[in-house]
Amino acid sequence: MKKIRPVQLVAVIFFTVSGGPYGLEPLLTYAGQHGAILLLLITPLLWDVPAIYTVLELNSMMPVTGGYYKWVKHALGTRWGFYEGWWTWLYTFVDLAIYPVLFVQYAAFFYPELNLHKTEICLIIIWASAGLNILGIVPVGKVTLFLSAVVLTPFIILFVLAFYHHTGSIALPAPSLKGIGMSSLGMALYTVMWNCLGWDNTTTYAEEVEKPVRSYLVSMMIAFILVITVYVLVIWVAQFSGINATTLMNDGFPALAALVGGHWLGTLIAIGGMASTLGIYASVLLSVSRVPMVMADDKLLPAELKRQHKKFNTPYVSIIVCSVVVSGMIQWGFTDLLIIDVIVYGAGLSLEYISLIKMRIKEPDRHRPFKIPLGIPGLCIGLILPVAIYFTALAGALSSTPGAILAALFAIITLLSAEVLWQVIRWSKRGKV
Repeated sequence: MKKIRPVQLVAVIFFTVSGGPYGLEPLLTYAGQHGAILLLLITPLLWDVPAIYTVLELNSMMPVTGGYYKWVKHALGTRWGFYEGWWTWLYTFVDLAIYPVLFVQYAAFFYPELNLHKTEICLIIIWASAGLNILGIVPVGKVTLFLSAVVLTPFIILFVLAFYHHTGSIALPAPSLKGIGMSSLGMALYTVMWNCLGWDNTTTYAEEVEKPVRSYLVSMMIAFILVITVYVLVIWVAQFSGINATTLMNDGFPALAALVGGHWLGTLIAIGGMASTLGIYASVLLSVSRVPMVMADDKLLPAELKRQHKKFNTPYVSIIVCSVVVSGMIQWGFTDLLIIDVIVYGAGLSLEYISLIKMRIKEPDRHRPFKIPLGIPGLCIGLILPVAIYFTALAGALSSTPGAILAALFAIITLLSAEVLWQVIRWSKRGKV
């Protein structure tokens, strides 16, 4: 089996978690001038850092194909392992459905009439990415490494021009959440959380990574610093550029780039947006396609899902099934998909936190090449923080628009579907005895 190198792993992690600041445009509308940077700095510390450390410790103990599904199954049993795999599979369908739609939005910067052909373009992206993933992890790594350069280069130009040519004040507004309503705060949190989720997804192909324990440790740290730096800089530039928050939300970062550097820079940022969506889609499909394969191997999903390509050793049936499901979800609205995405993902992440603590209690002497420097009480206190952020965002969504409420309720029903399907699996197994 060909294995991916650390430099390619950084690119895959970057796209799995972020893919650049695209999608962060509504933040100024929700959080305002005084709350945007504050939430960008605080939320990743409370939401991402606990997740990264949890993933690194669990992955150092069990760097196996299936990642988080295998960890939860080992720590909490098959039932909760099924919950973890099912929830994450469903949330990733929702996540994947966002990116082809975003591609069309950025392509429409050049040809507005492309919006009339959104469905056809989205289907081309979905199935081209399926073909790339069937070829294997190394081709995906090489493509995402190239696309990361296409994404980041225009933003580096934007930052240099903005700071070099701006003659007014570039001081950050005083950080404050005063005056932000609960619904706006919830949507601001969802915006930041969605732009920073998926660290555990990068471990589902750990056996296809060279020296996985060390590679993940170095690659995740580099990716985290890169993501947060780009996010803070782009919102900072948006603030002192004077762009209207509504314009930024509606027209995206190409409008900001055109304001700072002219139409040519707006064009580069739009091209970067298209590259970002392609890289994210390919990377996320890579991670999710391994989960149903190992679940099928445990007889929790149909056996056909574990079939591998004879030449490329990739779970091609799983990749095709994922692509079929996503093809039927591309008509959802962005805001609704964002809410569903974060709610279902957060539930699965909570099982990983519980698994971390359970394995510390049951297997205290197990070899951990990477270990969080906290005891069990410290871990419990530290993991309260992402849970608090999660429920604050959920409360904001439930107090928001009717559409947001329906999306949140749909996500909750999706979570409950795991128990229904688990009972079906138990019933079917009893029938075969």
